[in-house]
Amino acid sequence: MGVLSALPIVAAGNLCCCLWLLSGGAIAAYLLQQNETAPLTPADGALVGLMAGLVGAFVRFAVSIPIDLMLAPMEQAMLQRIIDMGTLPPEARDVLERYAGRERELSGAFFIISRLVGLMFWLFLGAIFSTIGGLVGSLIFRKQMPPGTIDIPPSA
Repeated sequence: MGVLSALPIVAAGNLCCCLWLLSGGAIAAYLLQQNETAPLTPADGALVGLMAGLVGAFVRFAVSIPIDLMLAPMEQAMLQRIIDMGTLPPEARDVLERYAGRERELSGAFFIISRLVGLMFWLFLGAIFSTIGGLVGSLIFRKQMPPGTIDIPPSA
């Protein structure tokens, strides 16, 4: 979930109802069910989905930093080409020039703050949508007990 959400073009999958977040929670529920002999409860699925969303947000944070650093010069060059084309309305040109100049001024502080804000955003979204994905995954991938089997939980 975190790696797919950090990749530039693949991340567009999150535009489709937070696809990578939901699938990350569902995959976590599937993997948990594979390690359990008893059927997975919806609460367990929701909990493992929540954990997957939180871990995925930190993975996305760690993976997106080097990707953004590698792509920043290309983005700056494309922005400069758009400004140099001269086909933009004056208002749009002014906005792009201000953005390009401001990014050069605040590149270090702006980069750090934007990454931290992004981390908080993905922690919030991951907590919600991966939990839903884990809940749905626990219902989809639930093992069925054979008829006549009595499930006795171990005593604590």
